[in-house]
Amino acid sequence: MRRMATGALLLPAVVLLVVGFLYPYLTMLVAPAADPDPDVPGALAAAVTDPYVIEIVARTARVAGLATLASVLFGFPVAWLISRAAPRWRALLLLAVTFPLLLSTVVRTFAWIVLLGGEGLISRTLQGVGLASGPVQLLYTETAMVLGLTQLFMPLLILTAYSSLASVDPALEDAARGMGAGNTAVFARVVFPLALPGTAVGAILVFAGSVTAFTTPSLLGGTRNRTLATLLYQEANTSVNWSAASAVAIIMTVVLLVVTLLLSRVSAIGARR
Repeated sequence: MRRMATGALLLPAVVLLVVGFLYPYLTMLVAPAADPDPDVPGALAAAVTDPYVIEIVARTARVAGLATLASVLFGFPVAWLISRAAPRWRALLLLAVTFPLLLSTVVRTFAWIVLLGGEGLISRTLQGVGLASGPVQLLYTETAMVLGLTQLFMPLLILTAYSSLASVDPALEDAARGMGAGNTAVFARVVFPLALPGTAVGAILVFAGSVTAFTTPSLLGGTRNRTLATLLYQEANTSVNWSAASAVAIIMTVVLLVVTLLLSRVSAIGARR
């Protein structure tokens, strides 16, 4: 009886998931309704053998990977500091981390345009200190995309890493120090392995967001540095080739699944250590 009640409660969510997500998603990938003569397998075969598409896949993975790595390198220490801060400061620091998520993606991206343009703050600073003889154009480069995506998604990693770090008992660190371990050893052998599952989840969120992001790569990368998301938009809205758009979506899905499985595996190995 209890199982029947549980199933009845879950049934509306399952129906919503199937009707509202799985069915439209599978239809789009296999036979997009907007295409009068869909040929997704043919479009997929053409895409995976097209050097242009392969270059875009490599660029997308490279930019997303660098943004994820930068988020871990800079976000994890911030999460650790917040987890060890006094309670009265912890709430304010978490608010500061969360606040950028409340701002529009377009607003945050346009801020980078102001900074990275040939007449932007960074270019003028480099010229002012004598490190550049003329305008430095950082806009419309992969570097610009990495910076924008890191700033966009790093709060997600900080919050997930913080949730893991907050559950680590500081007494474990004190015990390790009492046994002669230095700060580096305590971090590498105690803190990081215990916080790795939450950090891996944050890394997956950052990578997935970076791969699927459209606004930031479009504004900071320009037309010369397309990603899978901007290519998908081009195929669906400019070329109106829904089969090609479905092929790009399949490639994007595969990339995300592979990286998610790898990071999950790394997290599981670290948790067992």
